[in-house]
Amino acid sequence: MADDEDFPSSSDVEEPEDGDFYLSDHEDDIAENVLQDLEDGRQEECNWSVSSVITKESLLAAQKEDLRKIIELLALNEQHARTLLIHYRWDVERIFELLEQKGKDRLFSEAGLTMSENKVIVLSSYSDPFTCSICFEDVSPVAITEMDCGHCYCNNCWTGYFIVKINDGQSRRIRCMTPRCNAVCDEAVVRSLVNARHPDIADRFERFLLESYIEDNNKVKWCPSVPHCGNAIRVLGDIYCEVECTCGMQFCFSCLSEAHSPCSCIMWEQWTKKCHDESETVNWITVNTKPCPKCHKPVEKNGGCNLVACICGQAFCWLCGGATGRDHTWSTITGHSCGRFKEDQTKLIECARRDLYRYMHYHNRYKAHTDSLKQESNLKETIQGKIVISENKESRIKDYSWVINGLNRLFRSRRVLSYSYPFAFYMFGDELFKDEMTSQERDLKQNLFEDQQQQLESNVEKLSMFLEKDFQDFSDEEVMENMKHVINLSSVIDRLCKQMYQCIENDLLYPLQRATHNIAPYKSRGPEKASELSVCWVSNQARSTKTTKMDVLPNHISAVNASGNTLSAKRTRHFHAASSSDESGSSRKLSKNESIGSAPLFDLNMPAEVIDKS
Repeated sequence: MADDEDFPSSSDVEEPEDGDFYLSDHEDDIAENVLQDLEDGRQEECNWSVSSVITKESLLAAQKEDLRKIIELLALNEQHARTLLIHYRWDVERIFELLEQKGKDRLFSEAGLTMSENKVIVLSSYSDPFTCSICFEDVSPVAITEMDCGHCYCNNCWTGYFIVKINDGQSRRIRCMTPRCNAVCDEAVVRSLVNARHPDIADRFERFLLESYIEDNNKVKWCPSVPHCGNAIRVLGDIYCEVECTCGMQFCFSCLSEAHSPCSCIMWEQWTKKCHDESETVNWITVNTKPCPKCHKPVEKNGGCNLVACICGQAFCWLCGGATGRDHTWSTITGHSCGRFKEDQTKLIECARRDLYRYMHYHNRYKAHTDSLKQESNLKETIQGKIVISENKESRIKDYSWVINGLNRLFRSRRVLSYSYPFAFYMFGDELFKDEMTSQERDLKQNLFEDQQQQLESNVEKLSMFLEKDFQDFSDEEVMENMKHVINLSSVIDRLCKQMYQCIENDLLYPLQRATHNIAPYKSRGPEKASELSVCWVSNQARSTKTTKMDVLPNHISAVNASGNTLSAKRTRHFHAASSSDESGSSRKLSKNESIGSAPLFDLNMPAEVIDKS
């Protein structure tokens, strides 16, 4: 398939010269692939975003890869690099930009990072007892811990403070206890002190640091599947995209809802809320009932007489809502007339009725196509049975892949068609874009969009009709005729979907001035299936021959020699034409049952409390 050709498989990786496990760098490949697609005239098929699945096995390696980049650039240790990345939400490119704009000192201070050379107290030079300013106890200098910011307290106070912060879920950025000190405590110190008293809490601290790559990362999000599959998805490039996890869950990466393109995330959020709350029930009550003048409960008229009675016993006039026996009688009129026109009340009722009818129009069509998609999903098993029968009978036609391709096209186009109705409801209504367009512009754009929507709907229904035919009973000529219709309709529907998205992006959403609505781009093959994150491996023999190289996992990502120069690992890049083997050795994908290095892995499917007990 073309999708498999765009990016290298997990086995197409190069063997590094210096390291254990690491992630192959292919961020630079994205731009090259996009430019190549533009040159080839396939702009609509460009991969503006690349998604990959981060499992519990590759989570640590993914985190270490970003740490390595910062360590190489700024010559930091692992603890300080992680503090910097957590503050800037693991955005390495953003850190590179801010480094040029603000400089290293300001970059570090804003992240709460204080280098060790700024310490003002050397505890080793003290022999007398030290008075802790927190508990006011005299303790030995060996029971005192000083942070990088220069503040020092006794180990008991530090440990109690760290435990409270970890239990409160603030373990990723524990700041110094000193008031108005924004320095972040060294995670190695936190780990050492907490582990001496409560190893289970120290394990939880390690888990929080590991999961910070997902929780604090704008480019990585958990898969929203229920029950949770334990995977996370990382997207490089445009985050407004729809992805598919290896568990089969398709979702919008931006809002983590179900895939809802061409609706924007704001539109879909309001649509789901509108469909589930009681707003339309209120509209129906406003249109079809009148409040009782005594108990104020809504009363629905069930007969032709305009003299109605509430269950509370109060009779009132249906025309004006006035109670009989007080302001209104059937023989005299006191102070008012049922026939007098009340503009405000009439306008209110008419607006409510119009909004209700408009919502029902779009909701009915949205639900109709959604129900059709559910029914057609059951068609797959039926079609596979028909294909088996057709392949076993005596016929010149043995290839029925066009049926499966047509069915997949039907699923994708039906989904696009169903979500186009919520989009039209908000695009041409007053809820979001009331002041964005004049009435004339709104009518013109609505007619343009509805024409394209109608063409798409007509061809989708035709494709559904041809796919439901019993082609296993057809002659060869009839099968060929049916195949021609399915292939042609699939091509036409794909082109109509692309035209609709171009209309939405260029003619409808782009001219908006007061609001920005981004939608996931249309993909002919559906939401992109995230590939498993590639983890490369080097044999122990190759590693043992390179004693000066840096150890990537699990303790340090780079080493700094005596002169302060960073010994960095060679970053390998792989393209889709790269080979997975050469004379120097072989590469393989890490098995799911293997652990990365010697560091223990946490089961991301289990909550922290369960892991602590185990």
